[in-house]
Amino acid sequence: MNFKQLLAEDDAVSPVIGVILMVAITVILAAVIGTFVLGLGDQVGDTAPQASFSFDYQDGSSLDNLTVTHDSGTAIDAENVNLTADTSFQTVASDGSLSTANTSKSFADMGVSDDVTAGTSVQVGNSTFDSATFRIVWTSESGSNSATLQKWSGPDA
Repeated sequence: MNFKQLLAEDDAVSPVIGVILMVAITVILAAVIGTFVLGLGDQVGDTAPQASFSFDYQDGSSLDNLTVTHDSGTAIDAENVNLTADTSFQTVASDGSLSTANTSKSFADMGVSDDVTAGTSVQVGNSTFDSATFRIVWTSESGSNSATLQKWSGPDA
């Protein structure tokens, strides 16, 4: 047996590497096509933002006030962030006037014109916040995903 000839002969190496590369390319191509056919590629951009909100509750004799403030995290489009509650509430404007009562409003409907960023706040009022529960709910632009970013419950809830 001639070892020099065995080491120098590489006829079978090229076809084996070629087959391995063809299989690898086929698997990768199938994975990419499968991802988009199953619709998983559309959901990549629809992840919930990371944001922290605080709630400042003031129990008034005739009107309870709740101020919701974005403390930190991702800037979010005001149209995609809703304040929802299990009771009706009114938006309190800077001049103290009240809007019509609803159980859900977007931050854009409450006067936030651009993105909800750190320091952005809205104030709502009503007489029944003691046993109410409020949620900050984000909904994706496509409407296919939503997530509760923060929750607050009144002292009697």
